[in-house]
Amino acid sequence: MRVTVCRKAHFNAAHRLYRKDWSDEKNQKIFGKCNNPNFHGHNYELIVEVTGTVNPETGYVIDIKDLSDIIYEEVEVPFDHKNLNLDVPEFQELNPTAEHIAYVIWHKLRKRLPLKLDLEITLYETPRNFVKYCGL
Repeated sequence: MRVTVCRKAHFNAAHRLYRKDWSDEKNQKIFGKCNNPNFHGHNYELIVEVTGTVNPETGYVIDIKDLSDIIYEEVEVPFDHKNLNLDVPEFQELNPTAEHIAYVIWHKLRKRLPLKLDLEITLYETPRNFVKYCGL
């Protein structure tokens, strides 16, 4: 029996969509108001889905407390109330688009989970704009 266990998390962060190798004009044309040199912020919502076989002894796919702790340590502590461009090492050279943020989060979580478990994340940048990533 394979089951998907889901955990929601939340963090607030600022960022600026900007490429150093592009002119200010090109950055403005491509990224618009998301290119604000003074940054802008989002209230991100994260859904982490872990799928695997239910352990017959515990009845768990994963202990939800363990999953909660991993999300807290790998996502909430390093990202919450941070400027992603300035405070988070993974975005020093990587433009912090929702797609890239999801990719970074997935890899941070993946390294902490047993390989037998499948991982998919959904990151909401706004209630209407979100991305999914499952490592493919």
